[in-house]
Amino acid sequence: MLCCMLAADAASFSVVVIDPGHGGRDKGGHYGKVYEKHLALDTSYRLEKNLRAMGYKTVMTRRSDAFISLPERCRIANRHRNAIFVSVHYNSTWKNHVSGLETFYNSASGKKLAEYVQQGMLRYTRAENRGAKYGRYYVIRNTKCPAILVEGGFISHRKERGRMKSAYWREGIARGIAEGIQRYRRSG
Repeated sequence: MLCCMLAADAASFSVVVIDPGHGGRDKGGHYGKVYEKHLALDTSYRLEKNLRAMGYKTVMTRRSDAFISLPERCRIANRHRNAIFVSVHYNSTWKNHVSGLETFYNSASGKKLAEYVQQGMLRYTRAENRGAKYGRYYVIRNTKCPAILVEGGFISHRKERGRMKSAYWREGIARGIAEGIQRYRRSG
């Protein structure tokens, strides 16, 4: 499929496909009544608002608490010419002392985008930097345009969970992602 392949040049993309992780029966990470699927959707709406204010066209893979399969998320992204793909998540682990933000990429075209987005999120949150790193997540492996998967903190970390429950934190994550996307575009 050629549609997203044309987006390898950072300056050429015109669409941002936003993928709120999980949804419906797939809660994602959770602790008590704090569910990743809800945090991801709220952050994605905030990201969309920020990007539209900057003049970007956006597409969301889901707009409600609905289950969307991983292949369908990729199909949605791959239908758009000149696009980039941003999957929004929050992390969780059995090691409750682990905290921080990280951004994953699976290709050279996604690496630069991941680095800019990681820097942007850190600027707005001052969270621990876990880095921009290579990952093999399905949605970034099977999306043909530059693609990243963002982890906006650890639900399993008590202090970070408290922060992510606040709109201020989720807005900071969204603004940081949007700023990183803007810097990525200007770098092309």
